[in-house]
Amino acid sequence: MSWHEGRLAAFDIETTGIDVETDRVVTAAVSIVGGGLPTESHGWLVDPGVEIPAGATEIHGITTEHARAHGRPAEEAIEEIVTLLADHVVRGVPIVAFNARFDLTCLDREARRHGVVPLVDRIGGPDALLVVDPFVVDKQIDRYRRGKRTLGAVCEHYAVPLTDAHAADADAMAAARVAWRLGQRVPELRRLELAALHREQIGWADEQARSLEEYFRREGRDERIEGAWPIVPLAVAA
Repeated sequence: MSWHEGRLAAFDIETTGIDVETDRVVTAAVSIVGGGLPTESHGWLVDPGVEIPAGATEIHGITTEHARAHGRPAEEAIEEIVTLLADHVVRGVPIVAFNARFDLTCLDREARRHGVVPLVDRIGGPDALLVVDPFVVDKQIDRYRRGKRTLGAVCEHYAVPLTDAHAADADAMAAARVAWRLGQRVPELRRLELAALHREQIGWADEQARSLEEYFRREGRDERIEGAWPIVPLAVAA
């Protein structure tokens, strides 16, 4: 059986911003799907302990007041999220996250911030990770396709419904469905074992970052694009 036909741990977070070093988790979802078994859905509303900027609220709809009144303490929520993901990875279930570099790095920093044992330390190190990132995979197998590569655009391209964008549970499920569609459509992907697919994505993500940097240089833009995937090491984090 190919990896896309087995169990998948779909993961997504919404945050206070886009800086993985300083921004905080506001909502999170983990949905265990596929493999011919019922879906297991888990969701968290988190009190991040800081103000949620208006710009972030405009995206995901969560205000500081709502998070403080109804959210779980961050350290408790992060512990539960990391534990759940680690339990599935050690059983061979991959984490599926669209633009996993952001979600998993942010989760890693939140764990360290709150004294929670990080995901990589629970599973035996980064080499034990199993991640499928539809953002990276799509760019690799259809690299010359024009247009945006947002989750919404990629879902539209692969005829995957996304009815509540920027809600963590909806985005997580959409990422899993895109991953399934990629495995279904692309023979060379479904023939790969999960560990091999994970290793391939490390190289693809780095190559994609280098290519984008070269494009920016040609356009006169001096911007660095992070190539580490799926978790940016602390020593080189942007």
